[in-house]
Amino acid sequence: MSTNSNYSKQTNWGQFVPLVTVFFFWGFVAASNDILIPVFKKAFNLSQGQSQLVSVAFYVAYTVGSLIYMFISKAIKQDVVNKIGYKNGLILGLLISASGTLLFYPAANLGSFPLMITGLFILGLGFSLQQIVANPLAIEIGPTETGSQRLTMAGGINNLGTTIGPLIVAFAIFGSATASNTEASIESVKIPYMVLGGAFILVAILLKFSSLPQITPTITEDTDDVVPGEHRDSALKYPQLVLGMIAIFVYVGVEVSTASNLPAYMENSLGFSTKDIAPYVSLYWASLMIGRWTGAVEAFDITSGSKKILRFLAPYLAFGVFLLVNAIAQHDLSHFYIYGVIILVMIACDILSKGNPARMLLIFSSMGILSLITGMMTTGMISVYAFTSVGLFCSTLWPCIFALAINGLGKHTNQGSGFLIMMIMGGGIVSWLQGMLADFTNIHFSYIVGVICFAYLVFYALRVTKILKEQGISLDQVQKENAH
Repeated sequence: MSTNSNYSKQTNWGQFVPLVTVFFFWGFVAASNDILIPVFKKAFNLSQGQSQLVSVAFYVAYTVGSLIYMFISKAIKQDVVNKIGYKNGLILGLLISASGTLLFYPAANLGSFPLMITGLFILGLGFSLQQIVANPLAIEIGPTETGSQRLTMAGGINNLGTTIGPLIVAFAIFGSATASNTEASIESVKIPYMVLGGAFILVAILLKFSSLPQITPTITEDTDDVVPGEHRDSALKYPQLVLGMIAIFVYVGVEVSTASNLPAYMENSLGFSTKDIAPYVSLYWASLMIGRWTGAVEAFDITSGSKKILRFLAPYLAFGVFLLVNAIAQHDLSHFYIYGVIILVMIACDILSKGNPARMLLIFSSMGILSLITGMMTTGMISVYAFTSVGLFCSTLWPCIFALAINGLGKHTNQGSGFLIMMIMGGGIVSWLQGMLADFTNIHFSYIVGVICFAYLVFYALRVTKILKEQGISLDQVQKENAH
């Protein structure tokens, strides 16, 4: 596969910096949903399963958005992004998301749950277009061999948003950590989302005048390096992609459901009040930031010795960001210092993976199973830290699955990317399934759903290795181009 473009062989940081702003937005909203879920559950008297409709509306929007994208592309007989360009695609996605945030104002005034989740759905529609554009663009604005590291770095910025989002939304609803207010006001939800909508519009304007490429580079077949099956007329003819779509579904599912059901577990089983849960939700999403900052080290053009040092320094720097924002929010930090020991386990797993995406997927998914089972078999703060550590082991799975699933697709790479983005709906469906299981059993046992998801990821890591070898694709090559 080759790319017809005039990009420099070095990463264009002037283009990368404005691009990752949208990654920040995705994380901010996704993690903020975990605060909205318990708030809406109380305000609208919902069951655990019903409260997960917040996740369903938001994440299913990715699938609907991808289907709309493919339908329009087929209707005009041209890929939409190829027609309008990267920059316009991002701007359009931001404006769609901004229109969704506007619904929070009448929804809050009317106290309407359906209108609230409709706003989230439209917000997610905009995100789906942004995802289709931004993920391949992060790879395109620099050398191919460090493309997935830039994607991992962008994921780290995404998780800066997930770390800050719950704290800001909780502050907007409840006030400071030391305030006596423990009851949520639906009216207070509209302000942060109106501000967010304004931010979407502002960034759209800034992107219009940025140096991001207007025209999408065209991906073509490299006839000098044809792999068996490259003549196939659809991305769906490639088993690594089809199985990878399921992998993205369950990966996003376990990542989101672990966090979105955590407030109910801490309230029902541990007696926490809703306002005191925000820092633990923040810790979960900060765990993904910790892992992704570790994986992003390879994206920097520095000596191998410096990279070894940064592999230990970067995760604790990310952990320091979590501690800092929670200190600013006036939360008690004494409960979190022990988490530094758990981070060492993640670093060890990262070293053992040796940059191989299939091996990393296998190791990290296995550790995810261990974390969830530990959480299910224990109580108190041990179980909370076990559940939050799932974030550490989900941290690098997206680029691993993405890289493995689209490898060898040739000219069908963009189509395959769209199919993978579609499967983000797993975040809503799996969360809803876990919520329903919690209603029938209990919230503690419901985490068995996540164990099943990780078990499939272990299977995919083993199966895709065999598939790629059968297609004549060297895993050494995959490792070199898609490390971390």
